Amino acid sequence: MPSISATVSTADGTCPVTLHTPNGTGPWTGVVMYVDAGGVRDTFQEMAARLAGFGHAVLLPDVYYRHGDWEPFDMTTAFTDPKQRKRLFRMISSITPDMMAADATAFFDFLAGRPEVKGDTFGVCGYCMGGRTSVIVAGRVPDRVGAAGSFHAGGLVTDDPASPHLLADRIKATVYVAGASKDRGFTTEDAETLDKALTAANVSHTVEFYPAEHGFAVPDNAPYDEEAAERHWIALQELFESALPN
Repeated sequence: MPSISATVSTADGTCPVTLHTPNGTGPWTGVVMYVDAGGVRDTFQEMAARLAGFGHAVLLPDVYYRHGDWEPFDMTTAFTDPKQRKRLFRMISSITPDMMAADATAFFDFLAGRPEVKGDTFGVCGYCMGGRTSVIVAGRVPDRVGAAGSFHAGGLVTDDPASPHLLADRIKATVYVAGASKDRGFTTEDAETLDKALTAANVSHTVEFYPAEHGFAVPDNAPYDEEAAERHWIALQELFESALPN
């Protein structure tokens, strides 16, 4: 799939992005893909290209851009090497919900100004911390999100007043959440709480579990599960086809 490299101006600086499009002339519906904790890397370039092949213009942003030219993580050791694990969690925690919302607005403005993109509402999808970001963005920038997909995300239901599930009454998007059945970060109790919140807010949604481990959809994650990953691609394609403007 064709792609271009660009930058997006945000309130905090300049964010490197790649924009992946299908073959052809377009325009296409716009989608922002949010990475997992390991950040942008070859695996996500390939995933963005695959999503573009379904008929979308897919923006892949470097959500860690505030850290400058940061050293890439090796996902085989990022969670086991003490030094890398500490750096990883420091970078994860550095991105606040306010930053997510402000960045998303800039990303949507960028997409809206591109000739490859049509419509004024967009899709978002994400993995791990990016899955949490997708739900937060759907609640914090509701007028611009038509569909939100979240895969093996943790922290969707917490005791924090800023917990993503508490944004349910602001969400206008169709929401799809797929948790991993073997993931302490998103339990059956969390799923029930999230489902009840979205139902009470009349949000069109699906909350379900895949019989897999955290990280099932991302090929360079150790728990990658090909069957679960293929299921996620089908769900994501159906979500965007049904909820984004034709």
